[in-house]
Amino acid sequence: MTKNLPLTFIFITVVIDAMGIGLILPVMPDLIREVNGGDLGQAALWGGILTTVYAVMQFGFGPLVGNLSDRFGRRPVLLTSLVVMAIDYVVMALAGAIWLLFIGRIVGGVTAATQSTAMAYVADISKPEEKAANFGLIGAAFGVGFVFGPLIGGLLASYGTRAPFYAAAVLAGANFLFGYFVLPETVTDRIRRPFSLARANPFGAFKHIGALPGLRPMLVLMFFYGVAFFVYPAVWAYYGQIRFGWGPGMVGVSLAVYGISIAVVQGVLIRPILARIGDRKAVILGLIVEVAAFVFLGFVQAGWMALAFTVVAAFGAIAGPALQGIMSRTAQDNQQGELQGILTSINAIAVIIAPLIMTQTFFFFTRENAPIYSPGAPFLLSAVLTVVCIGLFLMARPTATQGVATQPPPAA
Repeated sequence: MTKNLPLTFIFITVVIDAMGIGLILPVMPDLIREVNGGDLGQAALWGGILTTVYAVMQFGFGPLVGNLSDRFGRRPVLLTSLVVMAIDYVVMALAGAIWLLFIGRIVGGVTAATQSTAMAYVADISKPEEKAANFGLIGAAFGVGFVFGPLIGGLLASYGTRAPFYAAAVLAGANFLFGYFVLPETVTDRIRRPFSLARANPFGAFKHIGALPGLRPMLVLMFFYGVAFFVYPAVWAYYGQIRFGWGPGMVGVSLAVYGISIAVVQGVLIRPILARIGDRKAVILGLIVEVAAFVFLGFVQAGWMALAFTVVAAFGAIAGPALQGIMSRTAQDNQQGELQGILTSINAIAVIIAPLIMTQTFFFFTRENAPIYSPGAPFLLSAVLTVVCIGLFLMARPTATQGVATQPPPAA
């Protein structure tokens, strides 16, 4: 049981990270109006700015944090991020001006970049054949946080706009204490890599990681996959309302069903699936299921059918952990933080771009005098992007490696 405590800590860290976003979402409109005044439209504008700066920080700092963990270790990076995260939530809870919320989201984006370190830790402690399944467990943690974050945030909102921030701070602080006692260091002198400033930025990291056999098309694939998958949070509420007449409650239920289904698939079912068909076939199967799900949602007319199909669509979530497992086995042992850092940056760019693409597509095909009326058009676009992902995956031939790079770069 003791040997599972580090993985339990990583799981909880990712849950808290995912919850931390959803936890504060229900109160953000009221909090912004409370500290900045204005109407709901102005609050939405500031909300968009705060969300964007959060994602931009993840993009910029993902490789930096990942490279720091390759040099100084996963433990100090993870524990420091939890302390900073807890302080950041307290500052936001006490914020009396919009600029403090802005700074809070900047710091929050930087600490969220430690997702790369959490994933690198999982890679460190996993045997090659276990990596995809353990990455699936981390994906399940995101699903759990995705479901319970907004739910708990909505309940705490009844105690005031600041209550969810204090709760998030307590969770981060408690997990720091847990990690302090149970988290051993995994970066030894054998795999410790000198810090290189040239590789501690998204572009330098992409250049070095992309040079590994077969990884460049995989990195491009992850970008298209991220954009396609983000169609759910980007337009689901609008799609559900206009297509099925769902209110906020039903939209929340449908998202919860989807989140729970993904958590079950990635946390429980992925292990026997991978054991039976292997990582590569799991990627292809998952992407094919995603295409089928997007096409189905593009044309379905009945809400109950969309809700029932959610459970089937969740099986597409086996693709992500399997992809990460393949890429992790391609990178050297002393490049795991760097790899996960660039994946964090790629995901952040997808999060920035996808809402613009998906909401504009939704608007174009639902506006008055639209050439074709199709609320499901964003999902059909996601289906096309996922077909591109299948092509990129078939083109890529990543080669598994072992050990560490023989000539690490000089320290900057």
